[in-house]
Amino acid sequence: MALEAADPGAQAVPVRVRFSPSPTGNPHVGMIRTALFNWAFARHHQGTFVFRIEDTDAARDSESSYTALVDSLRWLGLTWDEGPGVGGPFGPYRQSERGEIYGRIAAQLLAAGHAYECFCTPEELEADRDRAKAEHRAPGYGRTCRHLTQDQITAHRVANRSSVLRFAMPDHDITWDDLVRGPVTFRPEFVPDYVIMRANGDPLYPLVNPADDALMDITHVLRGEDLLSSTPRQIAMHAALADIGVGSGVSPRFGHLPYVMGQGNRKLSKRDPESSLLMYRELGFLPEGLLNYLALLGWSPGDDQEFFSLQQMAEWFDISRVNASPARFDVKKATAINADWIRHLQPSELNERLLPYLQESGLVSNPPTGQEQAVLEQALPLVAERLEVLTQAVDMLAFLLVDDEAFAIADDQWEFLDDAATATLTAALISLASLSTWTAADIQASLRAALVEDMGLKPKHAFTPLRIAITGRRVSPPLFESMEILGRNVCVARLTAAANR
Repeated sequence: MALEAADPGAQAVPVRVRFSPSPTGNPHVGMIRTALFNWAFARHHQGTFVFRIEDTDAARDSESSYTALVDSLRWLGLTWDEGPGVGGPFGPYRQSERGEIYGRIAAQLLAAGHAYECFCTPEELEADRDRAKAEHRAPGYGRTCRHLTQDQITAHRVANRSSVLRFAMPDHDITWDDLVRGPVTFRPEFVPDYVIMRANGDPLYPLVNPADDALMDITHVLRGEDLLSSTPRQIAMHAALADIGVGSGVSPRFGHLPYVMGQGNRKLSKRDPESSLLMYRELGFLPEGLLNYLALLGWSPGDDQEFFSLQQMAEWFDISRVNASPARFDVKKATAINADWIRHLQPSELNERLLPYLQESGLVSNPPTGQEQAVLEQALPLVAERLEVLTQAVDMLAFLLVDDEAFAIADDQWEFLDDAATATLTAALISLASLSTWTAADIQASLRAALVEDMGLKPKHAFTPLRIAITGRRVSPPLFESMEILGRNVCVARLTAAANR
């Protein structure tokens, strides 16, 4: 007989999902994709999004990682309904604060026969694995201690043998209807009895994770495909928890999200540079842009729609549209979508998002002066179409914000300012001297007449020396609009300095 995860019904009970990371290392994009899908699922069904911290591994967990997780979710706008800083009816929401709960549940499982003490030494376990390999059996614990008599248990204790607590897996298939992959079945020989509590009494993930899901009335579990093999354990554990009266007695529905692949068509890992969430934040990705791209890693709203807000995703999210096939993380596409979001911002919003980067670089005061703010208001429309990430604005706008002493032409640009360029700069100065008004249109008309029409230069040869002299680079925001912002005196001074050198 197969043991199947119960289905709470279409919406028979309110949807409750959880995001339960371990605070080890910096947040990575695969983890955030999982949080995003859970958040969208909860919001779509007007359910509850629970943020839970699985920090029972004292050797690997860190407070700095925990802080980074909380800060990252807040930055992204993935608000939670229950969890750290919010509270809720099932707290505490950090597993390191729930030790007494797990100890009590473990004792109940042991008393009910769902768990047993295992006294096997590491050497005996290794020998057990070797025998299984030699006999061509599935690897895993051979249940040596599952049926010990009380006399045998007493003898082990007298011999000062330490024991772990193992969960007794059922001897039949475990089947569930995965929300992403469809029907999945595991045969019992491939799911051996597993440890749920160390010899020192520390509870392990296979116990605390389903125990918290049961106690917190979690109805749906959306998580990475790498955890697929642990699901039969959790389904069996939920049945045992129901037997001892822990939780509602209903197992959550499980859905396993596709792998996120990186370079070389291998699974993206924490060690891969492109997986770091903090890197994208430091580069100047917008939360909207990054989440928009992560949503497309395994899911699509259909109709080739690739640009949408977080609120639209929640409205459209349908777990049946999640593809079981691996999704490849493409930095170029992520950057392109982020650029679309930068162009989508209103000028005032873009100004607000850019200020921290400009202030950190020292280009703008904190708070900005009136003059700095006036320059930004004129300049931002010139660069918005060119920005892919916010940090690019620092180099693009620097020539407009530095004073005369700090302005410099990049070293590798001087080679383009040869004798012919000097003549062009001199002719430009003469042309500009006769201008009565200083607007982009007047500047362009005057310089085009003097350099293109009178001197017969191609626009590229006519305006490249000017661009370098004014902005310090061959690639810059629109030249004539930039000259209008800088003003006549600054432009004349820069053209003169370049021509003289």
